[in-house]
Amino acid sequence: MIDTLIVPWQFGFMRQALVISLLIAIPAGLLSCFLVLRGWSLMGDAISHAVLPGVVLAYIIGWSYAIGAFAAGMICAILTGYLAQRSRIKQDTIIGIVFSGMFALGIVLYIEIQTDIHLDHILFGDILGVNDVDIILTGFICLCVAGGILLRLRDLMLHTFDPMQAKISGLPVGVLHYGLLVGIALTVVAALKAAGIILTIGLLIAPGALAFLLTRRFGIMLFLAVIISVASCIAGLYASFYIDSAPAPTIVLLMAIFFIIVFCFTLYKNRHLGSVDGL
Repeated sequence: MIDTLIVPWQFGFMRQALVISLLIAIPAGLLSCFLVLRGWSLMGDAISHAVLPGVVLAYIIGWSYAIGAFAAGMICAILTGYLAQRSRIKQDTIIGIVFSGMFALGIVLYIEIQTDIHLDHILFGDILGVNDVDIILTGFICLCVAGGILLRLRDLMLHTFDPMQAKISGLPVGVLHYGLLVGIALTVVAALKAAGIILTIGLLIAPGALAFLLTRRFGIMLFLAVIISVASCIAGLYASFYIDSAPAPTIVLLMAIFFIIVFCFTLYKNRHLGSVDGL
């Protein structure tokens, strides 16, 4: 039993994969709570997909992919907010149009321009191929995002649950709004190397959704989301090692399985309590 637990971490690439996944798990878990409660799940999806043209353009210019990914993510977020405020079309529709358009642009650029970037690594991540530079960059980004959330936690809570009261109270609602979008974009950039574009959305949504099913207290929800995110990363790496699967998809798959189990449990519990109350 002890050997089973120790064997994966005898390999350097597994230790690096563990470190970078745990770094990403903390800000992703925190942000997932705000995304779920604000109904911004599609926003996280949009930013995740929108970074593709930024990555390709950054390669063409010769810049770091992180700069291009962040710029594209912020353009997507700001453009979505601008169009939603000045159109009768609902925000989720606009998000779908913007992110699919930017993702399609990224695919066109990728096909037309010969690069040595592997599309599979962009889409699904390359967590087993991270190096010390990736870990340092990811750690710095995750520290900034998690620190910013914890520093303005009370203000973000009020802005999430009662935006009008937050505005009346004199809080800088615009700063909080776009600060949260910046945090999402930065987390997507941090997770890009490890989880890729498509799977990052799972890290940004599943922990908060699971925690929401388990509690109605926001403080506990934040704590549970981080714990769920961290535990899923560790369990996913273990599972991927022993069944020889891709780590990032395995992590997100475990989160989806956990969600189904918890959802079925809460559904059964609510029905059981309802039947007891009716007696």
